[in-house]
Amino acid sequence: MRFTIQRDKLIAGVQDVMKAISARTVIPILTGMKIEVKQHGVTLTGSDSDISIESYIPAEDEDKVYIENIEEGSIVLQAKYFPEIVRKLPESQVDIVVDDQFNVKITSGKSEFNLNGQSADEYPMLPKLQTENSFEMPIDLLKSMIKQTVFAVSTMETRPILTGVNIKLEDQKLVFTATDSHRLAKRDVPVTGTNVTIEQVVVPGKSLNELYKILNDSEETVEISVTNNQILFRTKHLNFLSRLLDGNYPETSRLIPDHSKTTIQIKTTPLLRSIERASLLAKEERNNVVKFTSNDNALIEISSNSPEIGNVEEEVTADKIDGENLKISFSSKYMIDALKAIEYDEVVIEFTGAMRPFVIRPVENDSILQLILPVRTY
Repeated sequence: MRFTIQRDKLIAGVQDVMKAISARTVIPILTGMKIEVKQHGVTLTGSDSDISIESYIPAEDEDKVYIENIEEGSIVLQAKYFPEIVRKLPESQVDIVVDDQFNVKITSGKSEFNLNGQSADEYPMLPKLQTENSFEMPIDLLKSMIKQTVFAVSTMETRPILTGVNIKLEDQKLVFTATDSHRLAKRDVPVTGTNVTIEQVVVPGKSLNELYKILNDSEETVEISVTNNQILFRTKHLNFLSRLLDGNYPETSRLIPDHSKTTIQIKTTPLLRSIERASLLAKEERNNVVKFTSNDNALIEISSNSPEIGNVEEEVTADKIDGENLKISFSSKYMIDALKAIEYDEVVIEFTGAMRPFVIRPVENDSILQLILPVRTY
């Protein structure tokens, strides 16, 4: 096996697949990176059996040649050393040659490395997903859906199903839902031109965080395919495969109140900054609680009190307040996360009482919803 490749292309591919490689894997060969060389290009693969990533580098693309001197073959290289070597090579081109004993020679300029490789035959085959059950969507839209929901997954392994985002597609509407049972984040978008239905699948939050980092904004669309226990996100140069979580996701729709007693319309940034300041004195062990009080003259008081440290009070002006006056306490962290995820200038917050969950939505877009359970304070 042999090929000569542009170093920056190799670095980009290596960085992508490294996100799936873990030093703590049960199958020893998965600590390595698989390289498969064909006449049309090179495929790099990394996997920790939860996530598998394939990055494809074409031999040429749009009249630019990226890979030359191709002799087909495959090898598994130690992921602990190979990425660092490639990153520090002196020249813009890298020559990689493998002999029959899986000895690998990496040359660039006057620098030469020799590494011991392993046979790629021992590397597990990635499942090939059937693509009938697939649909396409813009990459920037998928990334915004991930950003607006994934932060709300649970970090506790006590209920593993809540560590993932619930994804559902029916009647050409795609819905992402995440909850840790104290808060909920939901986003839906129309997906046109598909009659695919996905009952519901739960994708680990960890997988979606990695996918978010790896998806390239310069590419237009991503194809999403689902089987009974895997989900595949495919772009022109990338296959990102994740296992799905087993179990039944809780029915979250009944958590969302269908009426409200107090509605507040307010600019996002001043409210966010005020809660960030109040949280500076919110006590860690009491869940970073801040108090939120509304009164008749469109002013909202945000306060936090720690007997040993001190207290903070601040007033923020709402654009509009309808309904009853309200006193409520909640986790400042949850509120900050929710307001940051919304990415709109103005929000509507709907309260149904001091001990009931409340809902935050952007004024201009009701397809984004954040729900937070209040905290009892006496």
